[in-house]
Amino acid sequence: MTSDRGFLWYATRPSCRLLTHFAFFIGYLSLGGIIFMLLEGAEERNMVLRLRERRRRFLEHNRCVHDADLEEFIEEVVHAANRGVSAVKNVSQPEPNWSFGQALFFASTIVTTIGYGRVTPLSDAGKAFSIFFAILGIPLTLVLFSACVERLMIPTRHLLYWLYGKLGHLYKVLHIQVLHLAIILCIHVVFFMLIPAAIFAILEPGWNYLDAFYYCFISLSTIGLGDYIPGDSFDQPHRALYKVATTFYLLIGITMLLLVITVFYDIPELNLGYHFYLKSDEACRKAEDSEKTKLKSKELGTSNKYIKQVDDVQSIRSGQYHSYQQDITPVTEEEP
Repeated sequence: MTSDRGFLWYATRPSCRLLTHFAFFIGYLSLGGIIFMLLEGAEERNMVLRLRERRRRFLEHNRCVHDADLEEFIEEVVHAANRGVSAVKNVSQPEPNWSFGQALFFASTIVTTIGYGRVTPLSDAGKAFSIFFAILGIPLTLVLFSACVERLMIPTRHLLYWLYGKLGHLYKVLHIQVLHLAIILCIHVVFFMLIPAAIFAILEPGWNYLDAFYYCFISLSTIGLGDYIPGDSFDQPHRALYKVATTFYLLIGITMLLLVITVFYDIPELNLGYHFYLKSDEACRKAEDSEKTKLKSKELGTSNKYIKQVDDVQSIRSGQYHSYQQDITPVTEEEP
């Protein structure tokens, strides 16, 4: 009985839940590191053996080449490759890495925080400008994303209200909100993951569908590992235009992903962050919301009364679902 009370007390403490979540997060990262080590370690060792054998055969067939000269040449090639300059085909490529299309693509990876890292500034002036460009560009991009998501939420909420009208007499509000989230998520996955992956698989030599889908996910989630980048092939036709089109794809795709996240967090039952709020924070938020309501009502010349949405069938039938959580309804104060 005492242990049950202790567990109940622990489960209801936000700080304890936060510590539990943090411990789980550390364990999750550690497990991921172990799995990646097991999966990729063997492939890395095989690649090292292949390179050693290739190097040994090259030196045997070219005895006039000294090992130190070969080492210096390899270092130069690797350094150039890390800066986006390929040594394949005798360093011949139709377009440079810093054409307008390529530079625009690079700028978009900075402001969206994707940061592939394949092509980087070579000059000190370019590195310094990247810092100032990111300081101003990242906030501007976040504001742009927020504004676009706010406007996209208008038709998204219309879809939710339509679902309420069609299914409100059959299902609860939470169930309809989850269905609405699933529809928005499917639209994002189909039009910004599956279809673009098929296009990239066709346009990119050496990419299969899994590689293309992997690129779409890693890029739109702003992870940006940089192992797959479209348009980096030396014989890619219309490379600059291809990079510009990819830039707009990334901007629109990230906006749609933020829309999905916004719809997700508008469902209180799915917002796990509520479980970690302290009571003082909750009281401050309620006080702040109350103050905002008072200010809003003063602007409208009304009182601060409002009607909360009730999660039942009657509320849906009566049409009280103008927002996900609550709808402020002005009510004029009665004369004393």
